Amino acid sequence: MAIIEDHPLRYQLANELHARPFPSMKAPYAAAYIAFKQPKMAASRDRNSDNEHLFKLLDRHGAPHPQPGATHYYGQIGRHWLKWEQHTEFVTYTVFSEGVQAQPFNQNAFDPFPHDWLQDAPGQRITSILMRVELRPDAEVIWNKLEEWFVPESLAVSTVLDDAAIMAGDFRIDPNGHMRFVVFASDQTGERRIGRIVQRLCEIETYKSMSMLGFARVRGMGAQLATLDTRLTELVTTMSVHSSKAEETLDALLAISADFETLSAQSSFRFAATAAYEALVNQRIESLRENRFNGRQSFGEFMMRRYQPAMRTVKSAQERLDVMSSRGVRAANLLRTRVDVERSAQNQALLESMDKRSDLQLRLQRTVEGLSVVAISYYAVSLASNLLYPLSVSVEGFSKGMLTAIVTLPVVAAVWWMVRRLRRAVYK
Repeated sequence: MAIIEDHPLRYQLANELHARPFPSMKAPYAAAYIAFKQPKMAASRDRNSDNEHLFKLLDRHGAPHPQPGATHYYGQIGRHWLKWEQHTEFVTYTVFSEGVQAQPFNQNAFDPFPHDWLQDAPGQRITSILMRVELRPDAEVIWNKLEEWFVPESLAVSTVLDDAAIMAGDFRIDPNGHMRFVVFASDQTGERRIGRIVQRLCEIETYKSMSMLGFARVRGMGAQLATLDTRLTELVTTMSVHSSKAEETLDALLAISADFETLSAQSSFRFAATAAYEALVNQRIESLRENRFNGRQSFGEFMMRRYQPAMRTVKSAQERLDVMSSRGVRAANLLRTRVDVERSAQNQALLESMDKRSDLQLRLQRTVEGLSVVAISYYAVSLASNLLYPLSVSVEGFSKGMLTAIVTLPVVAAVWWMVRRLRRAVYK
């Protein structure tokens, strides 16, 4: 068989599709999940700090390290299993433990994460979850537990994956600072399917929290947008008044346009990330194939009522910023055209003034040339008379005045011809 040369990234790209498998668990099971994010420039953070933090946790439990440059890890730490994933803006840790404690959502589920290790995390907690997986009891027992564990007003509960399990949560932070979710799995539900449900719930909460950062960004820039909108409206109104100084107005418009561009540059990544996280939230919920449980709202309905309005606010703010930026650019272009027209009119008036000055200078020059002909002719006639006078003495009755009269016309003609020739040579 002929040897086929592989692309150097072929195996790496193929293995990437299988790099992050769903965990396997059988009810009863418990999971503790936490996600860390750098407060600023999270996408361009030093990824080595994430790896070093993971290595410290693994060393505490005597567990092996992942391969250099790894972005995910799944392995055993003591009697627990750890799943670690590194994402564009955040890093997540999930600890899975067999069995559940009698006290639901006990803080002890986070014991595998040492307190000093949590304090040294390279980032801030964006979310954390306590997950409880139980075998599915009767509907009445489920209702009693849900009413005891969650706030009924915001409780979302539904059957998922063709009635393989029931999942529930109220998306509220408990006194210990964690979100709470529960999964009631049927006896026939496989371990990987349970792991898939748990993983999807963690992703829904994480991506929801990350996308809400865009909403916080919009609320923070609302006052600035309103101020810029007012300034822009006032300047556009001023443009219609011809007595206004166009250049000063143009400078103010360019300053506002620069502010819009600055806002857009500072918010573009967050807006794009918010849209991506929103799409992931919706996709993860859709993949669970929800059905209503006893008439209560599902996760999709909860998101539609509580989450989607915030996302629409973000989209509206983004569109408003784009529209205002375009308005500023259009107004600046119109005002720049007005300035150019005014400058063209000024230049035309200046050229007309220069033409008038040139015409006056030409007339003055011709007058001077005429006077110069007279002056030169006067001196030339005098000189010619003096030169020819000795000859006129020999002619009886020929006076000097007569001689002067005779040479005046030829001399004047010669001087005029000479000055005209010089003028033609100069203007040629």
